[in-house]
Amino acid sequence: MKRSRKVLAWIVGVVLAVVLILVVVIATFDWNRMRPFISDKVSKAIGRPFAINGDLTVDWRRDRNGSGLASLLPWPEFTARDISIANPPWAQQPQFARLQALRFRLSPLPLIAHRIEVPSLQLVQPSVDLERDKQGRASWDFSFPRNQPPSSWTLDVGTVGFDRGQLSLDDAPSRTRLEATIEPLQGAIPYDQIVAQQTADAREQASKAVGKALPESTSKAAPDGANNQAADRQHRPDSAITYQFGWTAEGSYQGNPLKGHGKTGAVLALQDTRRPFPVQADVNLGDTHIALVGTLTDPLHLGALDVQLWFSGSSMAKLYPLTGVTLPDTPPYATEGHLGAELRRNGSRYHYQDFRGRVGGSDLSGDLLFVTGGKRPKLTGTLHSKLLQFADLAPLIGGSSKAAPADDRPAQPADKLLPVAPFRTERWQAMDADVNFSSERIVHGEALPIDSLATHLVMNNGALYLDPLSFGVAGGKVRSNITLDGSRTPMRGLLKLDARHLKLKQLFPAFEPMHTSFGEINGDADLSAQGNSIAALLGSADGELKLLMNDGAISKTLLETAGLNVGNIIIGKLFGDKTVEINCAAADMAASNGLFDMRLFVFDTDDAVVNVTGTVNLASEKLDLDVTPHTKGFRVFSLRSPLYVNGTLKNPNVGVHPGPLIARGAGAVALSVVAAPAAALLALVAPSHDDNGENTCRTVLQQLRSSGKMMPAGKPGSKK
Repeated sequence: MKRSRKVLAWIVGVVLAVVLILVVVIATFDWNRMRPFISDKVSKAIGRPFAINGDLTVDWRRDRNGSGLASLLPWPEFTARDISIANPPWAQQPQFARLQALRFRLSPLPLIAHRIEVPSLQLVQPSVDLERDKQGRASWDFSFPRNQPPSSWTLDVGTVGFDRGQLSLDDAPSRTRLEATIEPLQGAIPYDQIVAQQTADAREQASKAVGKALPESTSKAAPDGANNQAADRQHRPDSAITYQFGWTAEGSYQGNPLKGHGKTGAVLALQDTRRPFPVQADVNLGDTHIALVGTLTDPLHLGALDVQLWFSGSSMAKLYPLTGVTLPDTPPYATEGHLGAELRRNGSRYHYQDFRGRVGGSDLSGDLLFVTGGKRPKLTGTLHSKLLQFADLAPLIGGSSKAAPADDRPAQPADKLLPVAPFRTERWQAMDADVNFSSERIVHGEALPIDSLATHLVMNNGALYLDPLSFGVAGGKVRSNITLDGSRTPMRGLLKLDARHLKLKQLFPAFEPMHTSFGEINGDADLSAQGNSIAALLGSADGELKLLMNDGAISKTLLETAGLNVGNIIIGKLFGDKTVEINCAAADMAASNGLFDMRLFVFDTDDAVVNVTGTVNLASEKLDLDVTPHTKGFRVFSLRSPLYVNGTLKNPNVGVHPGPLIARGAGAVALSVVAAPAAALLALVAPSHDDNGENTCRTVLQQLRSSGKMMPAGKPGSKK
């Protein structure tokens, strides 16, 4: 036993001696001798020159935050001064990065297992220059050696700290030039204080953009203090987390001036995905304002971004270069919501949750998810509006946004009525979408109240589907299915629409004579077309259009209210300025390449039955119609002369046909048509919502159908 104890004592002594010798050697070793060796190895590893130009020293410190044996043993802390990393030869600037010093601690024990553990890494006054040329070559892409066997050594870096530094970015593909400076704050600022300040500033900016405050949050639970949704939704950061650095940036992006500022924390935890890194930014890009405040975790992979986000500006379309999300031209807008993002190289997810905002005079709220990584990015979600101004929808249907600069809006020809503004189909193939939208109430001035709107919007490979697009209008419903295939040139459009139970007295509430009307309007449309604007689509339309109105009233004042210039002139010629009660109005039009032929167009009044024949060419906007009134007596002498309508939709010309007067009772002959059009329109006589269930058009159409069966095939009075 004594011999064994002596052997053991010798072994322990030798080990301690070796450790002591190593400590003495390491402590007294001139580490500057290692600079050429380290610089050479690192240069070969990253594929460009790396140099330690200053001293390389080692200090021994214990880990005060550690536990057990690790907290008792001294750890080496290396300091390398004046470090430079060169740019590739094609770059304009010679240096990619310069560091006044680089400090890092090394764990000795893991080296036995071929693990290089660096618990902390400190960058002292870094200066980084980032460049990317028109060919897509980026200075931050390093040429690491290929086709080499994997190393048996692994590297783990815990936290990264930094202090005052500078960053320059020159990115040719995105036309971005940026100069940023980061500096330590005079004192650490608590997380909640920055959240409250940024929330107040961003909401004030949003109010300026849209002229009023954003709608109140619909969230049931709001946190104390800043009333900030992000702090309530995310895992609320530890109260010890503070902002310690401020940054400023100035430059340009996509030709637009960029200026911003913000704050960050001081230490990035690369391995601890549960440790949040506070971020805050307030940026102006042209007339677009973007602000965010929250945290970033898993910075090694740029994942788990959890912030409150604000957008505001003159048009949502201007967000496309920044976000990659295809949005329409809109009036001034502002939104606020919670953004959770997972940023990955093979695909990222951006979830804009519980956001609310305003677009023009409309409120907007909802939940959107944007996912990248597939064939195309995809936007899905739900949007809702309590009050939607119909004028704010104008850009979606080919109209011009008042917010767009004059140079961006195509000039409407002076002689054209149909909008020629093109749809921006070039962006439709940039992403897919599946979004449900609903509005409780839509306002179109005081003349045309639209009760509600609901649609399911799908965009797939450049094709846009509104399936369905439904309106609540004047106590009735309009349901449609619309397809706009922007992947084709020219664009292909399909429309299927049915309108039921539109109440006449609600359709024109500002027109007093309509208040006594109790009839309804029903209609169907089935059209296909091609073109890249409203004018082009209607000018190439094929299909049919049917319309039925019973028990209404009409006058020049009403038509002026509706903006129907042609009808206004015709009614003035036929009836003068008085209000005329309409027992029934029925229309059946066939369209071929934009030429709408009146297979049947008739309206019945107490004084006369008026028949309209001819065509309307929406391609040229030319009119070629005959209006033939047939009096039911001699009470209205002027009605016995037929009219012609020519000219254009914008400038119609209405005159009296020369020739003999039409005798009393001739209407029965003139209105004798084939049975098919009248029979087809009978399907539009939907059961009334009124208690009496009466519908005058049923009787009129049945009479037309009966008289048509007694006549030979053909259409007397038709231009064909």
